[in-house]
Amino acid sequence: MLQCTAFTELPEMGARVALMGLEDGPGQASEAPDLDEFVLCELGEHDEGTEHAAQLWSASAGRDLWMFWTDADGRRKFRFKELLPCPAVIHRLSVKDGDACVLYDRHPAAHSWDVTDPLADLMAERIREEVRRDRDGGGGLGAQADRA
Repeated sequence: MLQCTAFTELPEMGARVALMGLEDGPGQASEAPDLDEFVLCELGEHDEGTEHAAQLWSASAGRDLWMFWTDADGRRKFRFKELLPCPAVIHRLSVKDGDACVLYDRHPAAHSWDVTDPLADLMAERIREEVRRDRDGGGGLGAQADRA
């Protein structure tokens, strides 16, 4: 399943207020993480009735801060919620080792391991190609920087 392509500008003040209200969140405003200006929905493709979701903070106590948004009646509506992570784990080759779903508990649609992001895959492949070129002495970004 492809990742949802919805994105939105992060309402920074609302996000900071939500972060400061977390029990296991940053204690001081100076300890708060740098926030991106825009967030991308992390869910798989979904219908218009389902809220978009982006994780803003992962707390050590096991609860994460998520931002949800919808576009209804020509207006974008936001909300923030602290949620438990999804308990699902997929075991591929070993019963002991597995990949946990990185979404929130009871999320709609597919688990994170079934969601593919073609843009991220393309970027990762480009980085691998540049590393191979640099390693093999064929140039690339690292070699260009050395010549400058």
